[in-house]
Amino acid sequence: MVLHAAGEPLRLEDVPVPEPQEGQVLLRVSACGVCRTDLHVVDGELPNPKLPLVPGHQVVGRTEEGRRLGIPWLGWTDGSCRYCTSGRENLCDEARFTGYDLDGGYAEYAVADERFCFPIPEGYPDEQAAPLLCAGLIGHRSLRAAGDAERLGLYGFGASAHIVAQVARHEGRRVFAFTRAGDEDAQAFARSLGAEWAGAVGDPAPEELDAAIIFAPAGELVPAALRATAKGGVVVCAGIHMSDIPSFPYDLLYGERVVRSIANLTRRDGEEFLALAPRVPVRTEVETHPLEDANEALDRLRSGRVRGAAVLTVAE
Repeated sequence: MVLHAAGEPLRLEDVPVPEPQEGQVLLRVSACGVCRTDLHVVDGELPNPKLPLVPGHQVVGRTEEGRRLGIPWLGWTDGSCRYCTSGRENLCDEARFTGYDLDGGYAEYAVADERFCFPIPEGYPDEQAAPLLCAGLIGHRSLRAAGDAERLGLYGFGASAHIVAQVARHEGRRVFAFTRAGDEDAQAFARSLGAEWAGAVGDPAPEELDAAIIFAPAGELVPAALRATAKGGVVVCAGIHMSDIPSFPYDLLYGERVVRSIANLTRRDGEEFLALAPRVPVRTEVETHPLEDANEALDRLRSGRVRGAAVLTVAE
């Protein structure tokens, strides 16, 4: 499924099987998660993608010799800049990203730098493993950024939040979920995964939060989350794109509250989370779509109709 211009539907095309270069692996793709970042690329909210482009960065596939590997968003870094050499390769200025700078997994085959691929843990069918590779990894990094917060607010209860909620409960945290007004299905879903309270954005939570993670790409949620957060708390913006944050009174930030962003992931994040997921155990809820229905899957995600995560499956 190929993107030729922002704002256009993806096109189903026959293209040559990519040839791996030195250090790369060729995967026969079996599943690829559909991420909100894919929407940002397709809809033109992230500038200057490689075109034409095969999107997708939650890729599960197998090498010719049968190894099952996952390809994440971070596809390559220079390894030598001040960020890479200080354990912050997620900030590398020369980084290349799967499904953005590099062709991704909305396809039967994909190539990737083997150094940036992860072995998939046992016990996860391919389609349930796919969301771990971004929704899980970014959620994990966001949760670490929230510190040791006991009372955790999750704004937007989609693919990442439904994974983070499980990890947070495993760690003994208390989870409060905020959804779109009237989205009773998402609120019930959050409660089924251990949230002790679920309501609409703007509804007062029963207690102040120690930290909040914002997964929805809506800048107006930042002051809302600050308003709900106790002194000394942190608001983590987990998305790669967000609409403009409106101005807000300094009183919302005062009291040593912190607003911070999460950018991409490191390979260490992947190694840590994929070791943790089976111990929780994280169970991803997915709806599957055949590869050729990628546009429909994106539409369902765009309109908030996906419960958990959407995953494209590739027929053998």
